[in-house]
Amino acid sequence: MSFLKVQGLRRQFGNVAALDGVDLNVTAGSRTAIVGPSGCGKTTLLRMIAGFDVPDAGSITVEGVRLADTNAQVPAHKRGIGLVAQDGSLFPHLTVSDNIGFGLDKSFVGRAKLIAELIDMVGLEQSMLSRKPEQLSGGQQQRVALARALARKPRLMLLDEPFSALDTGLRAQTRRAVTDVLVGAGITTILVTHDQAEALAFADQVAVMRGGKFAQVGSPREIYARPVDAATARFLGEAIVLQAQITGGFADCALGRVAVDGRMPSGGAQIMVRPEQIEVLPYREGGDGVAGIASGIDFCGPSYDVTITTEGPQAFAMRLSLPSRNILGDGERVTLRLADTAHVLGG
Repeated sequence: MSFLKVQGLRRQFGNVAALDGVDLNVTAGSRTAIVGPSGCGKTTLLRMIAGFDVPDAGSITVEGVRLADTNAQVPAHKRGIGLVAQDGSLFPHLTVSDNIGFGLDKSFVGRAKLIAELIDMVGLEQSMLSRKPEQLSGGQQQRVALARALARKPRLMLLDEPFSALDTGLRAQTRRAVTDVLVGAGITTILVTHDQAEALAFADQVAVMRGGKFAQVGSPREIYARPVDAATARFLGEAIVLQAQITGGFADCALGRVAVDGRMPSGGAQIMVRPEQIEVLPYREGGDGVAGIASGIDFCGPSYDVTITTEGPQAFAMRLSLPSRNILGDGERVTLRLADTAHVLGG
């Protein structure tokens, strides 16, 4: 049974359909990432779930209880939902302790003990309780914001691009710490982000949004390896999309004759290959794979980027990132071989 069920949700702003019939099921204790470009409707959906906006059509149900539809809406403060915003939204004039305990009754006997437990839970030192937000780093502020949201013991946590303002290293570190806290507490979580890698690393379920609709919903591995179309494939990472002729479970394309996933009827189709599926081998006449020529080499330390153009009537150029232990020379011939099956788009 779904913990959170969104059915046919629609929201119109003038002539723009921010949400155009969105359906989503989230199981209890899971982590769902909603990913998509700016303006696709993901933050509007989060606001609907939180109770900050009213749908024009559709419904939102949590644990079998209807929270919102076109007829009625449970107020945001009565939904039992926590929210961590992009900038943390801490009160600058309050201490860390007061920020964490903001939603708690000051007459609550165990208030100080709970605040101390919460700051431990998010991996911060007790000495920080007396500090003001301006005395914290960006990552520390986000952890305090999480502790404040956890103080009310929410049944559902919403994260609205909470790591986007952090530097790359701190971003990954903070994301892992937040994930550990939420998993440890068993809280169902929805993350909204435009960062594809972040969504894939964080979630059990990823929903790719485009134009107010979900283009695809599934596990991170499923949507990365088997996207529904070329736009989804490219949004989720580097993708090599090729025209091909399918015959008997194989595709003839710029990479030669390669196996494809699933059972596809014969005929023309688009196939997708991720760059990491391609093996770059020393050139060998008559071997498996196709010949290619290296050019445009950029050294990046542990790896290097290189353009390799296949030879033959279906010549195709692709940009690959390879380990720098054996750097190719400009103009060097290589053999390209697919180490896995190609995915047939739309199949």
